[in-house]
Amino acid sequence: MDEMEEELKCPVCGSFYREPIILPCSHNICLACARNILVQTPDAESPQSSRASGSGVSDYDYLDLDKMSLYSEADSGYGSYGGFVSAPTTPCQKSPNGVRVFPPTVPQPPPQQHLLPQPGSLPPIPRNSCITCPQCHRSLILDDRGLRGFPKNRVLEGVVDRYQQSKAAALKCQLCEKSPKEATVMCEQCDVFYCDPCRLRCHPPRGPLAKHRLVPPAQGRISRRTSPRKISTCTEHELENLSMYCVQYSLHTPDSKLTQMDAQQALIQDAPKNKLNEDRQSSDNNLKFPALPACSPEPTTARFVMRDVTVPHQGQLSQALNGLSDRATEAKEFLVQLRNTVQHIQENGVEFEACLVAQCDALIDALNRRKAQLLSRVNKEHEHKLKVVRDQISHCTVKLRQTTGLMEYCLEVIKENDPSGFLQISDALIRRVHMTESQWGKGTLTPRMTSDFDLTLDSGPLLQTIHQLDFVQMKVPAAPMLQLEECCTQNNSATLSWKQPPLSTIVVEGYILELDDGNGGPFREVYVGIETICTVDGLHFNSTYKSRVKAFNASGVGQYSKTLIMQTSEIAWFTFDTATAHPDIIFSNDNLTVTCNSYDDRVVMGNSAFSRGVHYWEMTVDRYDNHPDPAFGIARGDVLKDVMLGKDDKAWAMYVDNNRSWFMHNNSHTNRTDGGISKGSTIGVLLDFTRRIVIFLINDEQQGPVAFDALEGVYYPAISLNRNVQVTLHTGLPIPDFYTPGEADPTSSVC
Repeated sequence: MDEMEEELKCPVCGSFYREPIILPCSHNICLACARNILVQTPDAESPQSSRASGSGVSDYDYLDLDKMSLYSEADSGYGSYGGFVSAPTTPCQKSPNGVRVFPPTVPQPPPQQHLLPQPGSLPPIPRNSCITCPQCHRSLILDDRGLRGFPKNRVLEGVVDRYQQSKAAALKCQLCEKSPKEATVMCEQCDVFYCDPCRLRCHPPRGPLAKHRLVPPAQGRISRRTSPRKISTCTEHELENLSMYCVQYSLHTPDSKLTQMDAQQALIQDAPKNKLNEDRQSSDNNLKFPALPACSPEPTTARFVMRDVTVPHQGQLSQALNGLSDRATEAKEFLVQLRNTVQHIQENGVEFEACLVAQCDALIDALNRRKAQLLSRVNKEHEHKLKVVRDQISHCTVKLRQTTGLMEYCLEVIKENDPSGFLQISDALIRRVHMTESQWGKGTLTPRMTSDFDLTLDSGPLLQTIHQLDFVQMKVPAAPMLQLEECCTQNNSATLSWKQPPLSTIVVEGYILELDDGNGGPFREVYVGIETICTVDGLHFNSTYKSRVKAFNASGVGQYSKTLIMQTSEIAWFTFDTATAHPDIIFSNDNLTVTCNSYDDRVVMGNSAFSRGVHYWEMTVDRYDNHPDPAFGIARGDVLKDVMLGKDDKAWAMYVDNNRSWFMHNNSHTNRTDGGISKGSTIGVLLDFTRRIVIFLINDEQQGPVAFDALEGVYYPAISLNRNVQVTLHTGLPIPDFYTPGEADPTSSVC
């Protein structure tokens, strides 16, 4: 009920409607507010002439933009108006509901009138007054009746009264003895409000009371009629109640101005039952209030008793409400979906934020670990340099001490005055001095380690990577959606189409289509690529296949789509294959008729292969000259095309002339049988994979025994012929009546 409150408020004052009137545009407005937004035009100037003159610009000029959607002014003066010379230039106000509202026009007092107005009376409506709807901005020039020409919306007024009463105070229990408690339910049959204890005590849910309908108190209060309904009166005769309804003008009239006899005569002559809906539809599409007196009967105007017209209108309103209710239900479901989306966004946001923090922390941890490793390397280098320098210092110090000692010793020897003793040791000292000097010259005085560190940290690429660190698509694609309207099977081919979910923004690099073997086996990949439609050929006839598709990108492979079950054709339809036929073969009749331009036998195959089921096709001989011997049968895909069918081990055939036939495989001739062919003959081939055999027929009669058995693999229909023969292929044929698949001995069924 709270949602209805905006419907019950005036667009001008923003308060609940008080004495609402209905404007011709079907919008409502308070009677007092209507008087406040009246605009007076000059007596000698109409809105049309004011617009034509182009003089004067007011705040109402924007209404001209809507004049194309208004009724013509010939229809009771209902039209738009532009700026008036006398219109005030005060800016338009806005109502509490945000709708533009015209400023009230204060009419000039009539000259030479000094009488005081009577208490409670309203000032008269000025002549040439104009009112504009504050919601749709359509304007209307009032006639002599003024605002009394607009009907009062008693229904809206009653709804407002009930709504205000339902909001007035909390509903109390009617059966509490001392201090009534707040009511929790209302019984529609008993018309009593109950609290929970009183309901259990006085209205138990058993016996006859179990069928009573209990509703919430607010709903029950609104359903009550707390005040008598006001009766609408005629706009022309305020003391008379409305009782008749004019279908043509949608007017209400009192029956005092139209006698019951006149009404019955009008009903019979001008408004038959099959005309009522048409007139009502016309009146609904043209809701106008002409300046015609409401009680002036027209000779061709149909008037009805209001109760007879109310029921169909209520039905129309109920029907319209049903459609609107469906839209409202969809809107509620959509709002629930949006609220769930908000909740999911919040949950995913928290989860994603935690994931981001964890990823950044992992990067920081990895950087700290790398920092520790690099610092360890620096420390090792530092210790190594110190050790080398210190070792060199120690070595040089020892060497210097030895050298200094040798020098001092030599000086002391020189000071001795014993020449013979000096000469005895001088040569040895000289050698030692030279040797010591040579030891100092072999890089001993060169530093073995520099003070500089040769380690340079290359952090540029890492800094660049950090600056380039951004969000990329790290999720796998969502499950694709199969487009069932585009998926189909034809013969032994299946076409599948799919797409990504509408709201999915994940990058897809390709799709993987999988089918099973048509016999409930495992799935296998049949297509990998970026396309979203694929046709799979070479499936088994009369088989049920399951298919599914999934998407992938650099992050991985997504989920499978829903599994689609497809049924291939039960009966094979095919033609001769131009792509694999010998070049000497001539095609016609949409590749159903073939002949040859060579005297040698040439092979042509069908464009469908068989590996399962039971299949039957026929060929009729259109031309048969010079008694050739064409061959009919089945073959592998790599059969020789320039020899008679059956010459190699890739074909199983029956070749036949005008008198007899033979079976041939791998150039082995068997089972000679009498009976040949001629022009108009029909050759049938029956291939049964359930028993792995092939049988030949001529003119609907089986030719010889079972031709070949133990057949396994994939076979194509095939024939070989020369230029003396022309045949036409017939496919999609049922199995011959004499043959039942799975019989132990099919020859026993031959008549």
